[in-house]
Amino acid sequence: MKISGAEIFVESLKREGVKHIFGYPGGVILNIFDLLYDDKDIQLILTRHEQGAVHAADGYARSTGRPGVVLVTSGPGATNTITGIATASMDSIPLVVFSGQVPTMLIGNDAFQEADIVGISRPCTKYNFLAKDVKDIAKIVRESFHIASTGRPGPVLIDLPKDVTSAKAEFIWPEIKIRSYNPTYEGNRWMISQAAHLIAKSRKALIIAGGGVVLSGAARELKELAEITELPVTMTLMGLGSFPGSNKLSLGMPGMHGTYYANKAIQDSDLLIAIGMRFDDRVTGKLDAFAPNAKIIHIDIDPTSIKKNVRVDIPIVGDVKRVLTVLNRILKEEIKEQWGEVRKAWLRQIEIWKQERPMTYTYSDEVIKPQFVVEKIYELTKGDAIISTEVGQNQMWAAQFYKFDKPRMWLTSGGLGTMGYGFPAAIGAQISHPNKLVIDIAGDGSIQMNIQELATAVINKLPVKVAILNNRYLGMVRQWQELFFGERYSHTHLEVVPDFVKLAEAYGAIGLRATKPSEVEPVLKEAFKIKKTVFMDFVVHWKEKVFPMVPAGAPIDQMLFEEVKEKPEKKLKAVK
Repeated sequence: MKISGAEIFVESLKREGVKHIFGYPGGVILNIFDLLYDDKDIQLILTRHEQGAVHAADGYARSTGRPGVVLVTSGPGATNTITGIATASMDSIPLVVFSGQVPTMLIGNDAFQEADIVGISRPCTKYNFLAKDVKDIAKIVRESFHIASTGRPGPVLIDLPKDVTSAKAEFIWPEIKIRSYNPTYEGNRWMISQAAHLIAKSRKALIIAGGGVVLSGAARELKELAEITELPVTMTLMGLGSFPGSNKLSLGMPGMHGTYYANKAIQDSDLLIAIGMRFDDRVTGKLDAFAPNAKIIHIDIDPTSIKKNVRVDIPIVGDVKRVLTVLNRILKEEIKEQWGEVRKAWLRQIEIWKQERPMTYTYSDEVIKPQFVVEKIYELTKGDAIISTEVGQNQMWAAQFYKFDKPRMWLTSGGLGTMGYGFPAAIGAQISHPNKLVIDIAGDGSIQMNIQELATAVINKLPVKVAILNNRYLGMVRQWQELFFGERYSHTHLEVVPDFVKLAEAYGAIGLRATKPSEVEPVLKEAFKIKKTVFMDFVVHWKEKVFPMVPAGAPIDQMLFEEVKEKPEKKLKAVK
């Protein structure tokens, strides 16, 4: 029996196990929305903006490991997804985005709400399709989910012309045969063996773990590698949670706002074992001064990431989990090194660096310090919460002062640095984890980028918590203006910000506010008890900066630190 393209589409999604779609309707895609109206298997989450839909699907994907799904209409509906698609692309997040398109006979005729979304999205998708024949819909859907979630994950876009989804054909669920797409999963055995022997010879080795460890599900293998070799581990922004932040071998984050001891260890190391990371400029700083004495082993499933930014001595292309499994076996069965004496001096040196410059901030009894809010969130949740962030100072303080012990608990826009990401991402994570505490740590500037999604959270009865670190500035840009532009705060002062308490109440959510340090903990405790969407407005010190900081273009061991002007022994608070 022949069925419509829209029916083939919905049936194909069910075959892929899709339970939730994030989207926004429009004229050319209405036949699909009509089918979803009464569907019992798939829930469509109506967001208030297409960008919010993509970020929500992104948060859903990061917190589950399954592809997030988006459905929008043509023209501006489709183009509004581009920021979210680029965000997912930079961070290798599996998304499948379906966009409506004008009928095929109108494509290229400047028809109403026509946009070449296939052409527009090409630079920021892993792959994209234009469905031209109703008979191809099931095949395209199946291939899209396969491409999005295998190899190096990424977003795939499928453009669906109205006449194609209206036409009829027999439903056939095809086998996957993509001859030109063959990711390499098994690392070269000889190269892995060479890597193991280099690790055995090194005296000052260091692991840098990236988001690829999380994506590969290799957290257990990474911990095993660190423990059998007694190697310290630093995690990139995307790699937080891939190794327990509370483990004694953890050095926290490296790079521009990383820890002093992580950056010192990189610069002094004789071997870097880079796993599922891409050496972006926020990690390396000045490239020709990066890790000057170290040989580099680089493990990544994407061959184009290897040697792109730094020289590599041992490249290993493959799935991180599979490569680490083989590497650990060689280290345990063939090399059998007693690592304790080998690492003793190196670990002692790192401990000295930790004592010299621990992660600190100056505490105040009078004004709320944003780091104090993040610390309290960690203390009260005991690390058992999914944390999303916006982008800027709020993102860096969350990365510095919240310890992530498990993967898929940390959702942030690392590559593109997308303001407005955190709140819709938290919504997606809450949809997929209805009984989990989900918290968006936000700034007052970035939360306003997608604040309309308050309606999405409230109508779906999502108990998402949003902690706004409100300094009435675009804080990170202001920090750069203060340090490098003579305190000329050009257009970073948000003179008018909404009353976030009243705004939350206007949408039917709960609003709470803290203006003194003594109010922070009571506000957090009250918010965590409430089974509704809660906005918490923390009025923080406006001049607070993120330290340590490596100025752009400088070597990563040339760091700026907070100046403590008086009584440091009383006011400087070290993070335990």
